[in-house]
Amino acid sequence: MIIVTKTDPRDPQATALLQQSHALMQSLFPPEDNFYLDVDDLVAPHIHFFGARIGDDIVGTGALAIKDGYGEVKSMFVAEDARGKGVADALLRQIEDQAREEGLTILKLETGNVLHAAHKLYRRHGFQDCGVFGDYVTAKSSVFMEKRL
Repeated sequence: MIIVTKTDPRDPQATALLQQSHALMQSLFPPEDNFYLDVDDLVAPHIHFFGARIGDDIVGTGALAIKDGYGEVKSMFVAEDARGKGVADALLRQIEDQAREEGLTILKLETGNVLHAAHKLYRRHGFQDCGVFGDYVTAKSSVFMEKRL
């Protein structure tokens, strides 16, 4: 069973997953196209950070950043050995529930152009391509998506 709860990103298991995610992004994209948040940034008051557990193990992470008029999905990552088990779906549902609880009517995200499994996940949950938003700049390795809640 997958349990998703608010989690401290400084939890050693969560931090290890975030570091794996950051290493993957650094291997796939140039530095100027990496927009991930550092662990210390994820404890800000406007961010809800979630960990997905199977048993005692944190196997996935995801966050909701509250922005002016929308929420942004951040730090979505699932451990390689937990992929295909519904962890990302559970995390995304929790992020959407939190966004609704916050009174938000739209979720947005930026993801990498070669992260095809992520694109499939987000489209399955009703996200559609959109233009650049917030502080982002147009980058050939970025895909921007949004979902009305």
